[in-house]
Amino acid sequence: MENVKQQAEKASQITLAEGKGPKKVLVIGASTGYGLASRISAAFASGAQTLGVSFEREPKEAKPGSAGFYNIHAFQKLAQEQGLVAEDVFGDAFSHECKDEVVNKAKEMGGQFDLVIYSLASPRRTDPADGSVYRACLKPVGMIYKNKTLDTDRAEVKEITIDPANESEIADTEKVMGGEDWELWTRRLMDEGLLADGCTNLAYSYVGPEVTWPIYRNGTIGRAKAHLESVGHRLNESMQELCGGQAFVSVNKAVVTQASSAIPVVPLYVSMLFKVMRELGTHEGCIEQTNRLFKDRLYGSDASLELDQAGRIRLDDWEMADSVQQKIKELWPQVDSANLTELTNFNEYQQEFLRLFGFGLEGVDYDKEVDPVHPF
Repeated sequence: MENVKQQAEKASQITLAEGKGPKKVLVIGASTGYGLASRISAAFASGAQTLGVSFEREPKEAKPGSAGFYNIHAFQKLAQEQGLVAEDVFGDAFSHECKDEVVNKAKEMGGQFDLVIYSLASPRRTDPADGSVYRACLKPVGMIYKNKTLDTDRAEVKEITIDPANESEIADTEKVMGGEDWELWTRRLMDEGLLADGCTNLAYSYVGPEVTWPIYRNGTIGRAKAHLESVGHRLNESMQELCGGQAFVSVNKAVVTQASSAIPVVPLYVSMLFKVMRELGTHEGCIEQTNRLFKDRLYGSDASLELDQAGRIRLDDWEMADSVQQKIKELWPQVDSANLTELTNFNEYQQEFLRLFGFGLEGVDYDKEVDPVHPF
């Protein structure tokens, strides 16, 4: 609750152009990270009605639910206190059944969305067409990858070697993390008449710096993200024809998420990034990014999409600034286990990871008894 409340307070402080903010928003992957932050920005900066789609574990009397479950209910409580509509569908977003439920819920809410956010992060996907199960992998393509990585449990910098992916692993990763499901969602919403005139449809992605390219942009995930981008161009054309809308991939800044923490090299890079951007005064978390997306790129009085040559929104522009990346290149060969906390903000990385699960927040009494079923 405290984590969501802090984000809502930040969102309420930004100013959008009168009449330009979203009014009805669908967030697919709404329980944590950029999806949750996008929903918070839409609700508390623009007063939007929101419908969230999430796959989270519900609590039982003797066992708490997942952190994302409580994020959602904290959001619902804060939204209701502000008189805002906040509906949710819990289920596998890849399934036809979940899409059916969302369509029905959307029609109950009164119809068309003027903003759709696709922010799914999953290690596996069951294809609704034939029931096949695909699993994503984090591997380089066409080469053996060797580099430094960070064992976050032991606070230890060490070398890692990863063998290249085979063709099946590349294809499976694209199935899970590419644009196929985003397109299925968009086509279904189009068929059901649930996209408002001028609707904006965004899928979130990441590019990253050269130091991570072999395992990320040029690896299996990068192949999947390239597919996502190609789907985005196709959806943009279809939405322009249908409702004068637009579809884009938004490339966001590296932050601490459950998904990013599992990618070799990335936790070390993010720990350095936090230090460098803090020193330059340009550090952002998820809510700062989505607030800037709304204010500077989509709905502010001086908003401009500022697409790159590939037609993507680049919210990672501050991260990829030469001043930031040059400093990281200088730090990278110097960092080891002994100087980790001196040359990076690893302590902040750990704190941010704990915050994902509701821990490490000032002002919270963690010794207090809580009802896991009705916590708020």
